[in-house]
Amino acid sequence: MTEARSFIQVFLDQLEAEPTKAHVTEIHGPTALPFDGKTLGALVARARGALRARGVAPGARVGLLAPNSAHWVAADVALLAEGTIVVPLYARQEPAELVAMMHDAGTTLVVCGTEKLADGVRAHWPEAPIVMLDALFAGEPVHAPAVPRAATDCVTIVYTSGTSGEPKGVMITRAGVDHMLPVTRDGLSELMGARAGQDRLFHYLPFCFMGSRIVLWTALYRAGGILVSTSLENLAEELKTAKPHYFLNVPALLERIKKGVESKLATQARPVRALYARGVSAYQRTAAGTASGFDRAVLALAKRVVFERVRQQIGADLVCLICGSAPLHPDTQRWFEMLGVPVYQVYGLTETTAIVTMDVPGRGAAGKVGVVIRGVEMRLGEGDELLVRGPNVFAGYWQRPEATAAALADDWFHTGDQCAIDAGGNLEVIGRVGNLLVAESGHNIAPEPIEAKILAELGGAESCVVLGHGRPYLTAIVTGKLAAADVQTALDRVNETLPHYRRVRKFHVSSEPFTIESGLLTANQKLRRKAIEKHYAAAVQELYA
Repeated sequence: MTEARSFIQVFLDQLEAEPTKAHVTEIHGPTALPFDGKTLGALVARARGALRARGVAPGARVGLLAPNSAHWVAADVALLAEGTIVVPLYARQEPAELVAMMHDAGTTLVVCGTEKLADGVRAHWPEAPIVMLDALFAGEPVHAPAVPRAATDCVTIVYTSGTSGEPKGVMITRAGVDHMLPVTRDGLSELMGARAGQDRLFHYLPFCFMGSRIVLWTALYRAGGILVSTSLENLAEELKTAKPHYFLNVPALLERIKKGVESKLATQARPVRALYARGVSAYQRTAAGTASGFDRAVLALAKRVVFERVRQQIGADLVCLICGSAPLHPDTQRWFEMLGVPVYQVYGLTETTAIVTMDVPGRGAAGKVGVVIRGVEMRLGEGDELLVRGPNVFAGYWQRPEATAAALADDWFHTGDQCAIDAGGNLEVIGRVGNLLVAESGHNIAPEPIEAKILAELGGAESCVVLGHGRPYLTAIVTGKLAAADVQTALDRVNETLPHYRRVRKFHVSSEPFTIESGLLTANQKLRRKAIEKHYAAAVQELYA
């Protein structure tokens, strides 16, 4: 299929065809720094020259470790254009884990964005073949078509954690991306309607994750431009500067926005608080089809006096929001819709080139994550596990044939997600078939290694189970005759060794042991996680209060 124009060549062609358009704009607080097609294309060309000068051959695995920036984008495009297999890495992950992934992938070059990141790599790999991101743009420019690739060729390896906690490299093919980008392009055009082509897309999530990568690549593919956050510490100001029409979110951020707004409203004068509360009730009855004439009048007043003001504070130019990585709570989704900002959900995994289903305007339902995208099939298997088949499915796990065979059994990808599909084709994600936790942030977290670390640090502990699927943070239930202060000390030591999204924030101590008789252990002494969470439901509710 090398005769067809690849998505990579489309990127290069779009930069050349739109030399004065801002393809990537960095947002630095109150300042926007645009990189037009000519500027970004020149960075890509120089990076290609630098790669050739270093003897980086097509098929080589190259790590890309840096925060989001226009230079990250240029490096990614250059690496793709030179035929390498890009291994994007999370800049906030522990250096030891990053180096393990680099070794696993057999990286022959690692592009580092900062000296701090480079020092972290060298601490665990002194002879690491590092080139600084800035130095990558010092080569002699190469203006040439992208190195040809077959449809089945791997273009990127993205690492994801499995239930064992061992990261696995997901091999994404050119065919998978070639299929996905027209789908996402058309989906965004449908969301934007008359604004399509002039819409403002903002992005704050790390580009190293597959969902973010597809957002970025879609922007390059459609030459629509993307506004890029450069500091998560300053997100509120960046949003005011960017004035986006939409952006991709994880549920955790939308939940924080809702709670923040409601906290501020709680400090307002009593008439405002009362009108907000009555407006919410009226909206709920209207959505349920049970509203009275009085409800409709109250809702109209609340929209004019309270809801519109809240909407202006969240984002005056917002047309909609997109949410992925984990299911969004239906109440939160309805709350944004009440304000006039619909939230469209997307579902997928790294192994499915990020997307399986997308919400379609007019067909969505709160708590559901959309309908299957064109060219892809899905069905429910044993235990209502979602199975997926299509050109978006990955080629396999890098150098892990057994894991690949298990995931791709019977010509279908086994997602590990327990799901339901309604009569309209909308997918609902119920939970994990296995033990893997997917926090609200979207990170995949294996609980077993964390539990082992806690038990190793905490003498006297009998059992430990880490919870947090679909939650804003991790918690733990620990059994044994333990003092809370000792548990906290042990957690502090364990948390120091973990990245932020794998840290346990709260815990509950129980003197009641997990036993086979109580139904909390299997016959071979394994944890019955769902039974434990149900048994301690009241305690768990307190941990997340």
